[in-house]
Amino acid sequence: MSTPRSRAIFGCAGTELTAEERDFFRDTRPWGFILFGRNIEEPEQIRRLVRALRETVNDPSAPVLIDQEGGRVARLKPPQWKERPPAQRFADLHAAAPEEAREAAYLNARLIARDLTDLGINVDCLPVLDVPVEGAHDIIGDRAYGRDPSVIIDLARTVIEGMIDGSVLPVMKHIPGHGRAAADSHLSLPRVSATAEELSASDFVTFRSLNNCPLAMTAHVVYEAIDAQRPATTSPKLIRDVIRGEMGFEGLLMSDDLSMAALSGSLDHRAKASLFAGCDVVLHCNGNLAEMREISTELKPLEDIHLKRAEAALAHLSAPAEFDIQAGEARLAALLGTRS
Repeated sequence: MSTPRSRAIFGCAGTELTAEERDFFRDTRPWGFILFGRNIEEPEQIRRLVRALRETVNDPSAPVLIDQEGGRVARLKPPQWKERPPAQRFADLHAAAPEEAREAAYLNARLIARDLTDLGINVDCLPVLDVPVEGAHDIIGDRAYGRDPSVIIDLARTVIEGMIDGSVLPVMKHIPGHGRAAADSHLSLPRVSATAEELSASDFVTFRSLNNCPLAMTAHVVYEAIDAQRPATTSPKLIRDVIRGEMGFEGLLMSDDLSMAALSGSLDHRAKASLFAGCDVVLHCNGNLAEMREISTELKPLEDIHLKRAEAALAHLSAPAEFDIQAGEARLAALLGTRS
């Protein structure tokens, strides 16, 4: 019987694996991997890196993630890859033509999925379901599908469908909502003072409505009305009562990046706290091997309910539905009023 995978998603430092990284991944057997701009040069190089990552855990379909939202959050960039619009572009279209906006969001998701599957990547950290409010930090901004929860739900639902039809798993983020945060959680810990009723009526409704998304990523945000001490990522109360309870999310829950400044304490402490709180897997993005070694001391095997959630998420992957790429590009350009 093979050794269980561990409850982690790790990055790597460069465009190919070092011998040390290979040995570390073989020993720790993370559930998945994540790619960033530092890992990307050109298509064939990415394919080699993806294969090498999967070889370390002896799994040809191991999850390989990327943040390819479009707009300012895109790891695959021109000239090798086509630039995709930010989420706000679809919200703008929705205000005038909802049906066309839904079609455009679906086509865009299918085209992003095609870009990813061509490289062997099978998970995209998309869609952003956060609901921005006036005065919030612009770390979310145009990454959101507008500011109306009903519009966000309408558009994100088609994005989830487009991703899955394109054989890429979507990850809704940042659960239970980063839209009110007045700080960038990459740099400091945001605190939200809204009441539980306000949060439930706005911030939480998008995630609750799309709770069948196979994966979700936590927010490093404190919601004072629910748990004034801990951000969602490390809050057993918030994960139990809100994400699993009120929202009814039963999919795989991953932490946001453990190396972000919103979290405090050592990396091993952050990993332990996130797993104890109820995250199924922890995410570490910067490729720093020393930090990953520290995290690995607190990793648990992927088993029981956590393994079931991981298997249920991966079960959404199947051969892509039929899709004409050229026709899709042309139709999307027409809907958005741009040149293909």
